[in-house]
Amino acid sequence: MRMRRSQRVGVVVMASAAMILAACGDDADPATEGSDTGSEAMSETGSEMMSETGSEMMSETGSETAVGGEDVAAIQEAGTIRVGTKYDQPLFGVNSPSGVVGFDAEIARLVAESLGVEVEFSEAVSANREPFLETDQVDMVAATYTINDERDEVVDFAGPYYVAGQDIMVAAGNPEGIEGIDSLNSADITTCTAEGSTSLDNLNEMAPDADVITFDTYSKCADAMGQGRAAAVTTDNVILIGLISEAPDDFELVDNPFTEEPYGLGVPEGSDLRCYVNGVLQEAYDSGAWATAYEETVGTAGAKTPEPPEINNDGC
Repeated sequence: MRMRRSQRVGVVVMASAAMILAACGDDADPATEGSDTGSEAMSETGSEMMSETGSEMMSETGSETAVGGEDVAAIQEAGTIRVGTKYDQPLFGVNSPSGVVGFDAEIARLVAESLGVEVEFSEAVSANREPFLETDQVDMVAATYTINDERDEVVDFAGPYYVAGQDIMVAAGNPEGIEGIDSLNSADITTCTAEGSTSLDNLNEMAPDADVITFDTYSKCADAMGQGRAAAVTTDNVILIGLISEAPDDFELVDNPFTEEPYGLGVPEGSDLRCYVNGVLQEAYDSGAWATAYEETVGTAGAKTPEPPEINNDGC
C-alpha cells in the first residue's frame, strides 16, 4: 500500500512543502515510460504540448493547494502513477503489443507527464473501478467512467473530460428492427450490457421488461451478439463505435442516444489528486493536447471532435 507523505515524515509546514514541491516540479525532467506504456503514442498524440511542469500549470489554474497535497507528493516520490483502465475497449483502452492505447490511456499519460512520473496500467472492468480506488490498488481510474451521484459517494472525480450518450448496437441490417430504448422493453429481445455499469442501471430503469444478459466486458457482449445469443448491446455510443470499428460488416449503431454520460477520472475520496488533475485537463483543453489525443484515437473511427466539457472545480 502506498502511504501518504504525512504518514512517513510527520507534520510539515504547508507553505514550506508547497515551495519545495514547486521547486522540484520546475527541475523535473519529462517522464519516460517503460515499453509497456506506449510512450511513442504519447509523443504522437500531442503530449509534448504539456511542457509546463505540474507546479507551473497549477499556479496558472488557481489550484496551488493541490500541488502541495500529500497524495500528489506521494505519487511524485514513488515515480509512478497507478492507473486502472480497460484493456478491451477499442478507441479508449486496448492492451496492444506496443502498450495500452486509446483515448483514456492518452489522458492518463497527460497526467503522468505533468507529474513527471511513469504510468503503471492495470486492467479495470466496470464492476471493479470503485473497489480498485477504495483498496488503494490504483491512484486513478481512466476507464469510460461515468460520473454519477452513487459513485460520487465513495470516490471522487476529476473532469469530466468527455460526454458520451448511451445507444444501442445491433446486427448489420438491424434484423429485429430496433429503433431505440423502447424497442428493448420486451422479453422477445435479448439485450447485453456490462455488470456494474450505469448502462445496466439505465436499461433496468428505462426498459424494465427487457430480457437482459450481462458480462464483465462489452467485448463479450459483442461476441454474444455474433453468436446469436443477444439481439442488442447497449452502452455508451463511443464504446459501441469502437466495437463496430472492429467488425464493421457485422454490427451497426442504431444512433438514437437516450442518456448523457459524463466521463470522469476517478480518484480516492478526498484525494488532492482530483484538483491537480482538473488543472492538467484544463491545460490540455487550452493547448490542444486534448483534441489531438481524441483525433488520433476516437477520431480514427470517424467521430467528430467535440468541444471539451466544462470541468467541475467545486472545492478546488
